[in-house]
Amino acid sequence: MVSFDVSDRKKIGLGLTGFGVLFSFLGIIMLFDKGFLAMGNILFVSGVTLTIGLNSTVQFFTKPRNHKGSIAFGVGLFLVLIGWPVLGMMVESYGFVALFSGFWPTAAVYLQKTPSVGWIFQHPIVTSLLTRFRGRRVPV
Repeated sequence: MVSFDVSDRKKIGLGLTGFGVLFSFLGIIMLFDKGFLAMGNILFVSGVTLTIGLNSTVQFFTKPRNHKGSIAFGVGLFLVLIGWPVLGMMVESYGFVALFSGFWPTAAVYLQKTPSVGWIFQHPIVTSLLTRFRGRRVPV
């Protein structure tokens, strides 16, 4: 079995990222509560930074192919922080999809190999949809 070395910094980063997603979800459920959304955004960004490191985070957000997503995510984050949560979340969602669209093929392969839900993602209809929407971009 392969073991992964996870440092304390990465564990804290994953926890912050998880809490960021939780707070963002709570903010959306509570009709776009500004406080929850702002806290979720701050926790998510700080968690990602701690998980992959400051240098890798800066490199990821400043890659030329990620400029459109980075700008949209940053503008959406700013709009949430100044008190326009609905517009901010719409812009931020577009930026999130644009930034992390290269990770969907990797996630699809992972889900196909997962024992509990893999049978759903190995169905011919789902597999044809995944191959149709699979981009040529790789996350790294």
